[in-house]
Formats: sequence, C-alpha cells, structure tokens
Amino acid sequence: MKEFVINILRGMVIGIANVIPGVSGGTMMVSMGIYDKLILVLTHFIKRIKEAIALLVPIAVGMLLAIGVFAKLFSEVLFPKFPLQTNLFFIGLILGGLPVIYGKVKGNSIRLPQIIAFVLFFVVVVGFALIGEGGESSADITFSVGNVLKLFGVGIIAAATMVIPGVSGSMIMMILGYYNTIIDTINAFLNALKGFDIPAMLDTFVILVPFGIGVVIGIVAVAKFIEFMLKKFPLVTYWAIIGLIVASPFAILIMMEVGTVGLAEIITGVILLVAGFFISLKLGA
Repeated sequence: MKEFVINILRGMVIGIANVIPGVSGGTMMVSMGIYDKLILVLTHFIKRIKEAIALLVPIAVGMLLAIGVFAKLFSEVLFPKFPLQTNLFFIGLILGGLPVIYGKVKGNSIRLPQIIAFVLFFVVVVGFALIGEGGESSADITFSVGNVLKLFGVGIIAAATMVIPGVSGSMIMMILGYYNTIIDTINAFLNALKGFDIPAMLDTFVILVPFGIGVVIGIVAVAKFIEFMLKKFPLVTYWAIIGLIVASPFAILIMMEVGTVGLAEIITGVILLVAGFFISLKLGA
C-alpha cells in the first residue's frame, strides 16, 4: 500500500512536469527513480503484466490527478505569480535525481564516447530552450483527414519527448503550435465530464483520440529504442541521460520569465529548491 501511494505521488510529479513548458516528464521519471522500471514494463508489458499493472496504474492515477487538479494551478497561478519559486522547486526535483542516475556510471572510466554523448545531449536541450520562445499559437483543428494525421504525428512526437529525459514534451508542442490546442481540449473535456455533457465530450474526441493513439505508439516505440540502447551501450546512454538532466535546469532558467525579484523571492526560491531536491531524493529512494 505504501508503494502504491508513493507511485501515485511520483505520477503526480510526472504529470505536472509533462504539461509545464520547459520541464521534462522524462527527467522527473529519472529523478523519481522509476525510469528503468518504466522502460522495462512498457517494452515487455505482456510478459510482465502483473508488474506492469502494479507500477503503471498508480502512476497513471497520479498523472491524471495532477493534470486534472493541479496542472491548471501550476500553469495559471503558481508559474505566472511565483515564477522564480516554482521554477526553482522543479530544478530542485531535477537535481535530486542526479545521485540516482550518477550511481549507474560511478566507478567506470569516462571515455570519449561518453563525453560526446553528454555534450551533444546537453546542447540539444539548451538549444530547444533557446528556440522555444513564442510558440503559443493554436493549431488548425478543423476536422479533416490531414489534421487527424497531424494530430497522430504530434502525439508520437510529444510522447517521444515526454519519455526522453531532459526534453520537455510541452515545449516541443509549443514549438509545433499544438500546446494551447491540446491543453484547451483537455480542459474542455474535463469541464464536459464534470457536467456529464456527452455531446461536448464527443466533440473533444476528434482531437484527443488521434493524439492519444499517437502518444501510446510513441511511448512504446521510444521505450523499446531506449531499452536497446541501455542493453548495447549502457555507459554512453546513461551519460547522454546525465547530459539531458544537467541541461534541464539551464533550459528552465532560459525559458523562465521573471519580473522584479526581491530578497523574499530569492529566499523562498532557495528553500523550495532544497525542498524539491529532498522530495526527489525521498521519492527516488
């Protein structure tokens, strides 16, 4: 029961991270200490169905709770009104996962391929952050075969970036112009669900179903690729992941919009950074 509750909390952190531009759900999976397990059960779901259900169900519950209850709080209240403190809290969560992932490579000599992997993926994340400004337009969602295929493709891309540590799926969706569309549609679905408005719910399915199918396929495909890399080139892969994670705080700071910052904001921000670090350490244990 304790593990079930902890996985719900882990899922909530991952869910919030996946809807906040600049914050990586994949990084949160690493920080929560469940990345390897998730990759394993996703790629061998049938063979490990009991283990998969025991892990995925509470995480999915936590993600749905976070998206339905807390995502709006973070995106519309905490980030706009307390950007420094909120971003530092997420940076703390990210940094708290570094000891876990560094333990995978500790004691092994660092060679040129590992260095290249670290630098390359560090640059990729920071580069995405630098070009990720201003992608807040909403995509065309009028019903057509072309738009359905686009939503399917965006779902695959979003899922891939959500699973890969350090890369923000929501940031990529902003760059593609689908972030506002998907978030608004999810909110419309939740509002229709609260009022049990079936016609309104069905209207959202035109967008959410092809996007959702793409997400599922993208997650499984990327998980299989990562599993292959971890088996064949474990040290290079882990150093690439470390590069992605180390770059994440820089990406968040680059994308962060902060107004006037006073001593109170700095002190509370540092406190939340430390709190996030220890929460991540505890959940990742």
